[in-house]
Amino acid sequence: MRCGVLDFQHTIFFTLEVSVIGKSDVLINDEITAKEVRLIDSDGNAIGIVSLSEALKAAAEKDLDLVNIAPNAEPPVCKIMDYGKYLFDANKREKEARKKQKVIDIKEVRLSLGIGDHDLQVKVKSAIKFLQDGDKVKLTVKFFGREMNFTAAGEELIKRFADSVADYGTMEKNPKMEGRRMSVMFSPK
Repeated sequence: MRCGVLDFQHTIFFTLEVSVIGKSDVLINDEITAKEVRLIDSDGNAIGIVSLSEALKAAAEKDLDLVNIAPNAEPPVCKIMDYGKYLFDANKREKEARKKQKVIDIKEVRLSLGIGDHDLQVKVKSAIKFLQDGDKVKLTVKFFGREMNFTAAGEELIKRFADSVADYGTMEKNPKMEGRRMSVMFSPK
């Protein structure tokens, strides 16, 4: 929030910074404002619709928290549980899901029409290494100057490259022109 007082000779500004503490959308205990709630006990058994004060009393008796698990329902669904353990388990599940995720990178290999056979074999070896690691490979052939008249030669070069990496990856689509570049994507087998 910014407040200012303007004077002909002086300008004074006060700056007030407000930081918001991150909090999940789950309401617990006294944060719940509904008059009645559908209560589920700590064992997962449905108790029924009770007043909020009765639900809070039942949670306090078991020394657990009352957690609003379905705030949009009518009446809201609340469960008696240990909220700290619930957060810990949720974070643990999220970490496990992230561990199992496989990130596929796209590696680019660039060629030109005047590439020599040995240089082509070096590029093929690096593409094979990328495909064995599980990454996709984008092959790009760049045409310089008058080479634009020889796009068929570029397609032939891509075909030679595709034959060399055929045991490790497959061409997803036919080569496509993008300005002065012809590109194609290879995915690992």
